[in-house]
Amino acid sequence: MRLPVWRNLFIVGLVMTSLVLTAVPASAETLRVRPLVRGSQVLVSFALEQGFTDQVREVVRSGLRTTFTYTVELKLKVPAWVDRTIGTAVVSTTVEFDNLTRRHTISRMLDGRMEESRMVEDEDIVRQLMTTFDRLPLFDTRILEQNREYYVVVRAEARPRSGAAFWPWGGATSGTAKFTFIP
Repeated sequence: MRLPVWRNLFIVGLVMTSLVLTAVPASAETLRVRPLVRGSQVLVSFALEQGFTDQVREVVRSGLRTTFTYTVELKLKVPAWVDRTIGTAVVSTTVEFDNLTRRHTISRMLDGRMEESRMVEDEDIVRQLMTTFDRLPLFDTRILEQNREYYVVVRAEARPRSGAAFWPWGGATSGTAKFTFIP
């Protein structure tokens, strides 16, 4: 029995689509997130992998003030409804390069308050300070309910934006991690 031409084309189209979808790699998470409950705090660690690209490095070397802003949200998983935002924190890191002294001035802020400022010469340290955060105490466990599922969403943005070449994600990238609060 011979199938009609349109059905053959449909089957070929399905096969081609499945080949294309399996050949294109899934987008790798570029923002790793790890929440940890310790004592009365929710500690959040995150790292923006491949965030300090060659294009970012060139913008920094030009002396232009460059800021990475990370918006961290703690959300409550609500079955069959819209998830509830429990808390929000904004972490930003700014770097300015002085061409005369060949030093970087790096400032970290948490919710608009200065947390740290230092001068660094080593570009690897600059990359680490701009893209890696370890165990930041961002949320208090008193706002959490026992045995409930929560998740942390981190969104990263860079300024200045000089087109897709500067920030390869076209605006922002994000990462998510779940946890269950068991006191």
